[in-house]
Amino acid sequence: MSPQDERKEYGHHVIAPRRVSFDWEKTPLHWIPDEPTATHVINVLHLLLPAGERWFVKVFKEGLPLVRDPELLKDVKGFMGQEATHSVQHAYVLNHLAAQRLDTADFTRHVDFLFEKLLGEEPPLRAPIPPREWLRFRLSVIAAIEQFTAVLGDWVLTAEGLDRAGSDEVMLDLLRWHGAEEVEHRAVAFDVFQHCGGRGSPRYARRVAGMAVTAPVLAYLWAWGAAYLIRHDPKLAGRLRYSLAAHNRAVRKGLLPTWKALGAAVPRYLRRSYHPSQEGSLRRAVEYLACSPAARAAAADAARAASA
Repeated sequence: MSPQDERKEYGHHVIAPRRVSFDWEKTPLHWIPDEPTATHVINVLHLLLPAGERWFVKVFKEGLPLVRDPELLKDVKGFMGQEATHSVQHAYVLNHLAAQRLDTADFTRHVDFLFEKLLGEEPPLRAPIPPREWLRFRLSVIAAIEQFTAVLGDWVLTAEGLDRAGSDEVMLDLLRWHGAEEVEHRAVAFDVFQHCGGRGSPRYARRVAGMAVTAPVLAYLWAWGAAYLIRHDPKLAGRLRYSLAAHNRAVRKGLLPTWKALGAAVPRYLRRSYHPSQEGSLRRAVEYLACSPAARAAAADAARAASA
C-alpha cells in the first residue's frame, strides 16, 4: 500500500501509548534456539533503548514550547508516551538477563553517559553552542535514529525466519509490538525536526549532520554491544566471539536484517524530498497491534479501567 493509499484508509492516524506488560519467567537466555549470535545482536536493543528512549522524551519536552501546530503537538505527546513505555519494557528485559547471570551494567553505564552527558541538556565540555542550535542538533539525531527504528520495526513484523527458528513467543511479541509502534510513529521525530529545525538549506544541513553522527555511532555501539553480550554470556563461557561470519549466517537464515536494507535507509533519508511516511507499512503495523497478545491485554485493561 502506498503512503497516499494509507492516508486515504487511516486519515490522520492517532498515536497513543499502550500500557503493555510481559512475563519473562519462561524466556530462555538464548531465545532464538541454538542461535546465540542472532539472539545477542537483537539483544543490543535492550542495552540501548532504556536510556535512549528516556533521552528522546527529555529532548522532546525541551522542544514542546516550539511546536505551534496543534495536530503535531498531539502526535508528539503520543510519541513521548510510547517511547516512555518502550524504555520501561526493555529495562525489564535487562533485569531478566541479569537474573540469568548476564549482567549488562558495565556496558549500559557507557550508554547512560552518552545520552545523559554527551547529549544532555548542555553541550559537552561547555562548547559554545547556542541553546536553540543544540536543541536542533539533538532533534536531528532523534529523527535519524527513528529512521533506523522504523526500518527495523518494519523488518521484524515480516521476519518469518524468527518464527521458523522457534523463537520465544514473548520476546517476539515484545519486538513486534515495539516495531509496530515504531512504524506507527515513524514520521513524528522527523516532523518535529522539520518544524523546529529552521528553514531551507540550513535545516537540510542539520538533517545531514544528524545522520552523519547517528549512523556510525549506532553501528559502533551495535557491534560493541553484541560482542559484549556474547563475551559475557554464561552459557557460552567464553567459547564464542562475535564475528561477521556468524552475523552473516544469521542474515541468510532471515534472523537479522540484511546490510543492504540497513545501508539503503541512509541515502533514502538524505533525499531532500524524503518523508518517513514512505517507510514501512502502517497497515501491517496496525494489523499486528490488533493481534499482539500484549497490546490486546493492555487494551482490555484500559477498557476495564474506563468502565470502572
